[in-house]
Amino acid sequence: MPTRPRRIVDIGVQPPFRGDVSSAWLRKMASRTLDAAFPQESCQLGIMIADDDTLRDLNKRYRGLDEVTDVLSFSTTHQGPWQGDGDGPQAPEEDPFVMPPDEPRHLGEVIISYPQAARQAKAEPGDLESELALLVVHGILHLLGFDHMEAQEEAEMRAKERAVLASAPAGVRTP
Repeated sequence: MPTRPRRIVDIGVQPPFRGDVSSAWLRKMASRTLDAAFPQESCQLGIMIADDDTLRDLNKRYRGLDEVTDVLSFSTTHQGPWQGDGDGPQAPEEDPFVMPPDEPRHLGEVIISYPQAARQAKAEPGDLESELALLVVHGILHLLGFDHMEAQEEAEMRAKERAVLASAPAGVRTP
């Protein structure tokens, strides 16, 4: 019988949103995404629910964009603007962090703006839970190397999002 992959999902929720978001639900959405897009692989990642100021600051610092965004993903393995291949500032040169040999691979961090998700939920058909589900899935897919810069990449990423969200509880919309 195959062993189930070890998955560690660290959840952080800034104080103003702690009563609005369930850590267990976020972990469940992360697990569904990993099961669909990264089956049989042990891994760990972090998800943070934050405010607009946090997302704006991170977006400016690492992508060079002084604006609020809904979700940012910082991968430990896939390059992005925060690593210098885009228009944003480069991260300082440093030795990579080495995980202990018995720890699952760290994929990175996903940071979601709760207020931006709420605004988007009002503008789109669906609800806030559906919007948060989409942002969790979208952010984790970025950690796994999916992107949407070109039409082919976007089609593949959107198809994977739909597949994950279709397995979500009733009421969670698919893009």
